[in-house]
Amino acid sequence: MNEVLAAFGLVDIRVGTIVAVEQFPEARKPALKLEIEFGAGIGRKKSSAQIVKNHAPETLVGRQVVAVVNFPPRQIGPFMSEVLVLGVPDETGDVMLLKPERPVPNGGRLY
Repeated sequence: MNEVLAAFGLVDIRVGTIVAVEQFPEARKPALKLEIEFGAGIGRKKSSAQIVKNHAPETLVGRQVVAVVNFPPRQIGPFMSEVLVLGVPDETGDVMLLKPERPVPNGGRLY
């Protein structure tokens, strides 16, 4: 059990606020480009997210999300995704973003 807890502690999961959203037409599967503010120490990071079935771009700016901030950046077509935004599948398997129940400070770490 201690090994599982130690491994979990290596994944840095933080809260951030989406500050910009763009369509990502070059992506193989429908996706959006997100710019997320994580606050002091982390700053703004970009992510590609396949969330278009459940999340309209115009509803995302200002929304808080939960993301892994310490995985290596990943090249997705012409775009470098710097963080992994977390979600869970809905009843049809499409992504629903995870978010805090109420507003919290950006950069807060999951524990």
